[in-house]
Formats: sequence, C-alpha cells, structure tokens
Amino acid sequence: MAGIEPRYTKEEFARRGDEIFERVVRPRVEGEDERKFVLIDIETEDFEVDSDEIAASDRLLARNPDGQVWMRRVGSRYARSFGGRIFGSKFR
Repeated sequence: MAGIEPRYTKEEFARRGDEIFERVVRPRVEGEDERKFVLIDIETEDFEVDSDEIAASDRLLARNPDGQVWMRRVGSRYARSFGGRIFGSKFR
C-alpha cells in the first residue's frame, strides 16, 4: 500500500498546521480535551480530536483519504516528546 505523498516542505507543513490550530481548533477545544491529540488536514482545515491518535487519524482519513495531516496535542506545541529530565536526581 502506497503512502500519501507530501505536497509541502516540512516548514510549510508545520506553519500551516500551527496556523490552523490557533485559528480554527484552539477556540473549539476545551479543558477536557487537554493532552488529547489533534489531527488536522492542512488543506481542508478539517480536524479530529481524540486521546487515541490512531482513532482520530482513521476518522479524519476516512473523510479525506488524501489528507495532509498535521498532529499535535491540545496544550502543547508537539504531539510527542523525546528524552526529558529526571527531576530531583543527579542525572540533570
């Protein structure tokens, strides 16, 4: 099965995703959505919110099979974090 080919540079993809999140999605998500995943089709501005990113992706791509999907979490600029700190330990 072939994947969806990107139609934008990484920078444009991220810029569009963040702009749509701020303008369209943020006003419509509430405190109960904190830390849930938001998947946005950056071409149609359609989006899904769910604690399960696969479920949100499946619903969004069912409506927009060729969607250019940007993902992040409510309350964060990122969908995932890598690494981190162990607070209160000698490994800082």
